[in-house]
Amino acid sequence: MSGPLIRTEGLVKRFGPFTALNGIDLEVHAGEIHALLGDNGAGKSTLIKTLSGIHPPTEGQIYVEGRPVNFRSPRDASDAGIGTVYQDLAINPLLSVTRNFFMGRELRTGPGPFGMLKMDEMDRITHEEMVKIGINVSDPGQLIGTMSGGQRQTLAIARAIHFGAKVLILDEPTSALGQKQQMEVLKTMMRVKKRGGIAIIFITHNEIHSQLVADRFTFLALGEVIGRGTKAELEGEDIRHLMAGGHEIRDLELELAAV
Repeated sequence: MSGPLIRTEGLVKRFGPFTALNGIDLEVHAGEIHALLGDNGAGKSTLIKTLSGIHPPTEGQIYVEGRPVNFRSPRDASDAGIGTVYQDLAINPLLSVTRNFFMGRELRTGPGPFGMLKMDEMDRITHEEMVKIGINVSDPGQLIGTMSGGQRQTLAIARAIHFGAKVLILDEPTSALGQKQQMEVLKTMMRVKKRGGIAIIFITHNEIHSQLVADRFTFLALGEVIGRGTKAELEGEDIRHLMAGGHEIRDLELELAAV
């Protein structure tokens, strides 16, 4: 296996006297889903905000494709190929699917920001990118407020990939969704994985969802790594109450395998 797309070494983040991250080592590889699990206060949010350029690390180093990087802003992280999809999605429900897809990166003809929007081309790209990961939007001009929560997550994922994400950070993408919509999101993740070349960091409280789709696991508590391993290595272990209800999980695994 080639080297990790993103790696952290001894990552520490302090806020005054409080240590939110204490020496985090993490490796995330292309073509894999890496689940990051832990209770509230474990350090998951601080870690992803550090990886996405919101918080500079106090100590330690981030590497992208083997190169040390120092992010001064989320734009720096985005330019390095790190795309983060947060729970709030940064979506405007009063705009169309296409306008949300290209928000801030609209295609125009003519000089500067006052040129005419190239809506036909943007509609085509939006439709094609959504189809690639499993959502056929018949009318890209529809208001995004008419879409399900799972479809909105898919839009945000497709947008990040289209604009160059090599590492896709998904912050609790299945929370606050019904079971059917949760499965939509998990299927989207599996389709992205099958495309290859993209690493997914899946932040979740849901051990069952992580066990269904993840290849590797890292468990955090109080800002430290308390366990890690591949799916095969952790199978049958009782780390962080990994999973329960085996028969139901096997049924869902079969459904995801059919994607």
